[in-house]
Amino acid sequence: MDADYGIARELSDLQKHRSQYQPELPPCLQGTTVRVELGDTTTASDPSGEHTISRSFPHTYGQPLAHFLRATAKVTDAQIITEHPAKRVGVVFCGRQSPGGHNVIWGIHDALKIHNPNSTLLGFLGGSEGLFAQKTLEITNDVLSTYKNQGGYDMLGRTKDQIRSTEQVSAAMAACKTLKLDALIIVGGVTSNTDAAQLAETFTEAKCQTKVVGVPVTLNGDLKNQFVEINVGFDTICKVNSQLISNVCTDALSAEKYYYFIRLMGRKASHVALECTLQSHPNMVILGEEVAASKLTLFDITNKICDAVQARAEQDKNHGVVLLPEGLIESIPEVYALLQEIHGLLRQGVSADKISSQLSPWASALFEFLPPFIKKQLLLYPESDDSAQLSQIETEKLIAHLVETEMNKRLKEGTYKGEKFNAICHFFGYQARGSLPSKFDCDYAYVLGHICYHILAAGLNGYMATVTNLKNPVNKWRCAAAPITAMMTVKRYGRGPGNAAIGKPAVHPATVDLKGKAYELLSQNATKFLLDDVYRNPGPLQFDGSGADAKAVTLCVEDQDYMGRIKKLQEYLGKVRTIVKPGCSQDVLKAALSAMASVTDILSLMSSPSTVNTPF
Repeated sequence: MDADYGIARELSDLQKHRSQYQPELPPCLQGTTVRVELGDTTTASDPSGEHTISRSFPHTYGQPLAHFLRATAKVTDAQIITEHPAKRVGVVFCGRQSPGGHNVIWGIHDALKIHNPNSTLLGFLGGSEGLFAQKTLEITNDVLSTYKNQGGYDMLGRTKDQIRSTEQVSAAMAACKTLKLDALIIVGGVTSNTDAAQLAETFTEAKCQTKVVGVPVTLNGDLKNQFVEINVGFDTICKVNSQLISNVCTDALSAEKYYYFIRLMGRKASHVALECTLQSHPNMVILGEEVAASKLTLFDITNKICDAVQARAEQDKNHGVVLLPEGLIESIPEVYALLQEIHGLLRQGVSADKISSQLSPWASALFEFLPPFIKKQLLLYPESDDSAQLSQIETEKLIAHLVETEMNKRLKEGTYKGEKFNAICHFFGYQARGSLPSKFDCDYAYVLGHICYHILAAGLNGYMATVTNLKNPVNKWRCAAAPITAMMTVKRYGRGPGNAAIGKPAVHPATVDLKGKAYELLSQNATKFLLDDVYRNPGPLQFDGSGADAKAVTLCVEDQDYMGRIKKLQEYLGKVRTIVKPGCSQDVLKAALSAMASVTDILSLMSSPSTVNTPF
């Protein structure tokens, strides 16, 4: 099987055309000189978790931000690195495949060779299992030739996503030492980057010379925080799914007799569902975050959709499209509690066919109420984090079944006077994961690969490559690196037993912000989407022409340039120091003291543990 990795593959004419595309680089990454400015030391976004994180990561917590500068930047304390000894670097795919992953490796390779042609890049075959077994492939231009700007992870493959146990960490360290790696670059999402942070800490403590760097690549879009605006692959996934959804919307409008229920990937967060809704304008979307915040039951969700069907029928519209995130099932309180009971019994060794007889009375009643196909799927053995196998649970069929039952009841009672309800269900899960990446993801991934090298050149460890200001053209992107520990939070309690993340620092998945601008945009248009059939078809992925530079709606509507604001703050602080020098007038000094006292009081209040929202 290993012989299949990295081999040249036959490409279609379109794939060949894409392989010739050369991604852009921001000015700060061009040339052979690395210019890095180390900013202020970082802290935890949630002050209540700071002590726990700093105690767990004594060597890598509190490191400074790193900003990479263009040649024309005039920063007096910037470090200018012109000497670039040859490096040996390993890279591993640890997360689920996401379009653009190959371009991360391409970017790393090009940056290594630009700065020293004698550098070596080794790819680990088969993900973390290949890392533990030290199975490598040297990445060369020949190997990359048919993988540039292509989808999937098939150049190297991936298996398990975790590097967590003592044995796994020891195996990873042994591989790095044996192969004499200067750096290990981990490509993945929240779980993989949490593992990267732990590896960096362990390596430092063990005096292992290998630096560890993380790259934010996940189709779920849930590795979001003040440093990370979007993940590699999310743009592509949403564009491909939005076209499919739009095609279904057009079909619904044409036949005028079907309701389509479409489940989308995204794990526990609903970012994909939200973005696809804003791109394609289906009639309805049920976000898991809305359900959890309002504690909506299965009955509530069913009635909400049925009321929408009834309202549309009053306008002689007997068709529609409803989007559901795959994590919705765990957001419904009573279903989540049922799952926790089932998972607890499974972990005790109770066989699936005996589970129903050992459930508590209320859980047993709910379980017996559910249709047989859902019962079978809920009995699947849970993931390692105690979550259900979300991709295998056909939530869309469950909701469609419940809605159909209720609509038939209303029809019989005479409270609903529309046409007979007909549902068609789809799961858009794997159709987009191997897609050719969008132009944005090609550029973004390639740029992140280059940043990985800059991080290594600056001697940094335990950092994630980051880019902000992404909604603007590439030449205005801000390239930086942030300590992964600065992205960590500590969960104080969890939903149900068996959650290993409780009390442990981790990069936790970010859910849809119900106070954010993207959700506000959805709320403003919800009624129009529901009743007016304003379906929008963005079309297939565009690589050239007017649609090629389109970016995710959720990226563009949010005002996220955190790194830019940090730089602006530093500029203001510098100006204050310049103006208020010994010898300035009493009036200037009094004004500065008064203003600073007010600002300090406000910021101290805002950043105190009691006023900071703790992520759960």
